[in-house]
Amino acid sequence: VRALPAQISGVEASERRFKLSVTAEFVLLDVSVKDAAGEHISNLSKDNFRIYEDGKLQTLTHFASDDVPVTVGLVIDTSGSMGPKYRDVITAALSFIQASNRNDEVFIVNFGDRVSSGLPGGVPFTSDFRQLRTALSWGVPAGRTALYDAILFSLHHLEKGKCEKKSLMLVSDGGDNSSTHGSEEVTRMLRESRATIYTIGIFDADDPDRNPALLRRLAQVSGGESFFPEHLTEVIGICRQIASDIRTRYTIGYVPVRSGEQGSLRKIKVIASTPSGHKLVVHTRTRYVLPPKRPLVDQDGEPSR
Repeated sequence: VRALPAQISGVEASERRFKLSVTAEFVLLDVSVKDAAGEHISNLSKDNFRIYEDGKLQTLTHFASDDVPVTVGLVIDTSGSMGPKYRDVITAALSFIQASNRNDEVFIVNFGDRVSSGLPGGVPFTSDFRQLRTALSWGVPAGRTALYDAILFSLHHLEKGKCEKKSLMLVSDGGDNSSTHGSEEVTRMLRESRATIYTIGIFDADDPDRNPALLRRLAQVSGGESFFPEHLTEVIGICRQIASDIRTRYTIGYVPVRSGEQGSLRKIKVIASTPSGHKLVVHTRTRYVLPPKRPLVDQDGEPSR
């Protein structure tokens, strides 16, 4: 999670010029909360959450639980080994779109040997179901698997979206065997991003390239979840479950205390409980890097004095 500049408002008196300075930063987390049976809990209040950073209790300063549009990318493996599974995956991806907020900004990324956008040029995002269905149908399974390259491409594209919440759903049947980028670069960018990644691994038992640990790590670092269905018929239900999870995630935030080494990795723990005190299952990020402190600036972009 990137520590973001806090927005501080002021009152403008007639036409008088005034200086408005950024004096704080805050950390925003997207948080999924479920009960022991795996059902989403969507009726909690700010008082039901506690946040710890490096073991110290933080003051929760931001809380939201609305079903708001998100920027979301469907990252689909189109390597050659996906051929027999591809139609089922597309059907499941369409069910995800149908179960999502109708105002989401959606984009499609296909990856085999190379990474490509599924939407036509000049259309970075769309909420049009027919356009998304066409984009998904263009994929032709071939080649190897540039999974790391696809994640980096998708994270960069997410930053162009207008929605505050950002997610990726990755579907693959193997590990990476073709990328020009590596694991460390992907992990570093994930920790700097607000994106939540959900991964679905549809591996064959005898696939030498299967790498469930990679998909688990991508989901864990970003605060998402990983799924490994035994049968392709389960993927539709999983996609609908992911769409529900995205729509019911809480957004909570706090102002971090700047002490010690800047740019260091900080640990986060979020605890959610029912009003009666029963602990719930939480999925969110567990680490982030607090960047070096930026100089204070006024409304004209000049250093504050």
